[in-house]
Order: sequence, then C-alpha cells, then structure tokens
Amino acid sequence: MEGDTLSSFGNGTQIDNKVVQNFQKSFVQVQNILDHNRLLINEINKNHESMVADNLSRNVGLIRELNNNIRRVVDLYGDLSSSFTKSMESSSDGDWFTGTLQSDTKKRIRSS
Repeated sequence: MEGDTLSSFGNGTQIDNKVVQNFQKSFVQVQNILDHNRLLINEINKNHESMVADNLSRNVGLIRELNNNIRRVVDLYGDLSSSFTKSMESSSDGDWFTGTLQSDTKKRIRSS
C-alpha cells in the first residue's frame, strides 16, 4: 500500500507517513496563523500609538481577528494532540507514550 510507509521514532515506535504528513500540515497552518498574528499585532500597536480615531476604531476589528486566530491555533493544537494520542494508541508499541507519562508523574509526585 503506497503512502502507508512507516516512520520511526527514536524509541522504535513507528507511525504511518499519513499521520506525519497531517502533523506537518497542521504545524504549517499554525505557523501561518502565528505569522499573520504578528502582522496584526504590529498594526494594532501602530494604530494605538497614532491615537487617530479611525485607526483606534479599526483596532476593534483587528483584535477580533487576532482573537479568532488564537482560537484557531488552540483548536489546531487540540486536534494535533488528539491525533498524536490516537496514533500512539494504535501503534504496535503504543504503551511507550502512556508509560512515559505515568513514570514522569510518579517522579513529580515523589519530588514534591
């Protein structure tokens, strides 16, 4: 099956290349949104510094757009997290992820 080639993590866990491609696509989307947010923030700051009424009222729309973009980034990261968890659970060696989390939690509990 083409496209079903497996990629390996350093610990021997393998995942489908389609999963890796979906991760990459999501990370590119996130980066594009963050780049756009940087431009929005720069424009908002310039408008604020200008103290011109039209520029200040324009900031309302820009801040709404910024907030919506932040929500989109949060959603994308949530989807990435779910996809990653599902891919690890479905891998033949899926216990490494859960085991690592459990051992890290135990370490934190002991050190508290």
